[in-house]
Amino acid sequence: MQQYTIGQAARLLGVSPDTARRWADAGRIATHRDESGRRLIDGRDLAAFSVALARSGAVDEDGEEPRTSVRNAFPGIVTAVRLGDVAAQVEIQAGPHRLVSLLTREAVEDLGLEVGMEATARVKATSVHIDRV
Repeated sequence: MQQYTIGQAARLLGVSPDTARRWADAGRIATHRDESGRRLIDGRDLAAFSVALARSGAVDEDGEEPRTSVRNAFPGIVTAVRLGDVAAQVEIQAGPHRLVSLLTREAVEDLGLEVGMEATARVKATSVHIDRV
């Protein structure tokens, strides 16, 4: 079974290694030590924790669960806004992920999107490809 270090788990969860370490110290995620003393997390445990974490953290600004069918949320920071006459392109850096969205200029203006502000990219796709690392 695949095992992950605290640092690897943190990267996959989109948090700092310190946060992942605190969660492990608090018993929120099960760890064990290898022969060299490193803490490791079993892949199945990490997968279950990541699902539970995503479900528990799905709240909007009012503390309410968002009213949307899109569950793939990537909170991040707007790094670029390119406005055309009708269309616009917005880039968001969400942890290690760079997301680019094409939307209407009107939508960008209505949302008041600007470089440096927080935003959440939500992705809903009919086809998802998975690559094994």
